[in-house]
This record gives sequence, structure tokens and C-alpha cells, in this order.
Amino acid sequence: MDQTLAAETRSRQELFKSAFREHPAGVAVISAMSADGPVGLTASSVASVAVDPMTLSFSVTRAKGSAGGLLEAQTISVHLLAEHHVDLADAFARSGAPRFTPEQGWGEFGSGEPLLADARAALLCRITHIIKVGSSSVVLAEVLDIRLGESAPPLIYHDRRFRRLA
Repeated sequence: MDQTLAAETRSRQELFKSAFREHPAGVAVISAMSADGPVGLTASSVASVAVDPMTLSFSVTRAKGSAGGLLEAQTISVHLLAEHHVDLADAFARSGAPRFTPEQGWGEFGSGEPLLADARAALLCRITHIIKVGSSSVVLAEVLDIRLGESAPPLIYHDRRFRRLA
């Protein structure tokens, strides 16, 4: 790729990032039980896909660390966060931050997957498809169980920050 085309591509990529930086998204923590213990990460890409079968999607940008653990799992848990989960979302967004601590309120589904007891909703899912797109992977997962928590305003991600709805 010549330098002009490379510069144009980087410029378009920056425009793409800027466009989505201004597009608010709900925040979730996605977790699984790996051979080494629980793994999880914060995601703002969770979306409903279908009702029959109940399917959701999300994307991850790497295939190592927590993301790799999720991609290797057969089942995962998706926790839709409330505005009071800012610290939790931040912990699961930063490498090396404390995760799955008793203070964060973690339990488990009957089948062993991590369960955040006070999430707005917790969905136990089975991964059905992983689609590679460049350096990312889009995951489709069928919902097997749903636990609804207390109704609360959602936590959102906008302009690189976790925010509460005003």
C-alpha cells in the first residue's frame, strides 16, 4: 500500500472512530468460566439479533487474555449494567484490575458461569458462531436463561467514558 493510500485509510478510520465515539451504547460485562478460572471484559457492542431463537451478538478485538477465554468457552454470561456499576465496568475494561471479587457481588449460575447478582439483566448464553472480521471477532450467542434484576437506569458508553443517563 503506498503512503498516500495508507494515510487516506488512517484518516477514514479516524472518522469512523469519531462517528461511533459520538454514538452512545449500553454497557455490559461478558464473562465465562475458563480452565484457569473466571474471565470477563467490558463491552459496549452487545445487541439483540433475534427472538426465535433468542440470540445476541457482541464483538471482541483480540483473541488472547479475557477475550480469548470468552472465545474458547462454550457458554458465557452477559450482564447488562446499571448506572451504579461504573467502577465494575472500569475494572473489567482495564487489564490487571481486580475482577470477580466478593465486593463486586459475583455468584454463579447453576452451571458454573459467573453471575453478577445485581445486574439489570443477566443472560446465560451458548456461543453458536464466531465470525472473524479483520482483527476482531463477532460472536453470536443463543440465550439459554435470563435473570432480571432490579429496574435501574442503564450505564452507557459515550465519547470514551462511562456515563449515566441524564
